[in-house]
Amino acid sequence: MTKESDLIKKAPDGTYGFRASLGFDKRTGKRRQKRCSGFKTKTLAKEAYRKLVAQFEDEQFNSPITFKEFCDKYFFPWYKFTVQEQTYEHRKGMVERSFNQFDSMKLSKITAFDVQKWQLGYLEDHANGTTRVAHTMLGKIFERAILMSLMKENPAKIVGNVKRSQDEVEFWTKDQFQKVIEQTSKDTYTHRFDFIILWFLFMTGMRSGEAKALTWKDVDLKAGTIDINKSLLYKSVNNYKLGKTKNRQSMRVISIDQQTIDYLEEWYEDQRLMTRSKFVLSQDGAPLNSTYINDIVHDYGNLAKVPTVTAHALRHSHASLLISLGENPLVIRDRLGHKDVRTTLEIYGHLYPKSDIEASKRLEGLVTVPSE
Repeated sequence: MTKESDLIKKAPDGTYGFRASLGFDKRTGKRRQKRCSGFKTKTLAKEAYRKLVAQFEDEQFNSPITFKEFCDKYFFPWYKFTVQEQTYEHRKGMVERSFNQFDSMKLSKITAFDVQKWQLGYLEDHANGTTRVAHTMLGKIFERAILMSLMKENPAKIVGNVKRSQDEVEFWTKDQFQKVIEQTSKDTYTHRFDFIILWFLFMTGMRSGEAKALTWKDVDLKAGTIDINKSLLYKSVNNYKLGKTKNRQSMRVISIDQQTIDYLEEWYEDQRLMTRSKFVLSQDGAPLNSTYINDIVHDYGNLAKVPTVTAHALRHSHASLLISLGENPLVIRDRLGHKDVRTTLEIYGHLYPKSDIEASKRLEGLVTVPSE
């Protein structure tokens, strides 16, 4: 941060002046600056600088702009260019649903008390993990407002986020998935489609958007590999887009087991008899809509009388299966396309068995001590 004394400059004629940065213009969004000069002494220049900044803060931090107006005019237009399109659409919808109580409030008047009240109310109707995501997003909005000199402090940061709960990750165990698969059937084309979706997502751990964007060109059945290189942003059957994956690490090639290869070969032949589709998970040539996978996960879960989970839980289920098989976290990171292994351990670390006793046994006798 620039010191106040460094802002005061001496002119060739012996007088003093300064250039003050006054945040952003509320109407244009451009940075505001003001130059003042001609002060006989440095002290007078400092006093003028302080008075100008104080006057600006009084005006700026009492801005009548509301939370909703700030989000619509300033935050969303900026945020749209910082994340992938599917992330933007998801987060924008979440903000519009989650923060209604702030919409008409003046942005500068929102306090830590208001955020605390929201957080407690939100927790009553939402899971711990969902609340964490919403709170993080609220904090991001306030941080942008601070940068634009519309708020002095971040009330979401003052309150603090809710702690991560170890039981946040929902998934089906291998035995539970076995019960689900036993409820599937291959007697009709639709039933075979439902089976391949459930099996494929459980056995690959792909994100829903990645799986829906997968084309047959991305699948090498001879080599037993899948090239994950895009994601699907779906709005309607005639309005969808194939975009980038969540991050650079999400672009990956994974191997699949022989059983999954066999089932994909069967599905390829079944699909060709009904339609010519470039998409692997397609029943009629069009990509899957946003709710189909969630619906079949819910329906078959109910038939199997196992815990109700979401489509994303099949990704967690795959990770928990690998952990139960003793797989290394680095392998799981690469297979799931996590940004780093810390992400993997933060989400799934509590699922790893406690191995302190086994470690101590391996240490025993490892170093030989010479006899006396």
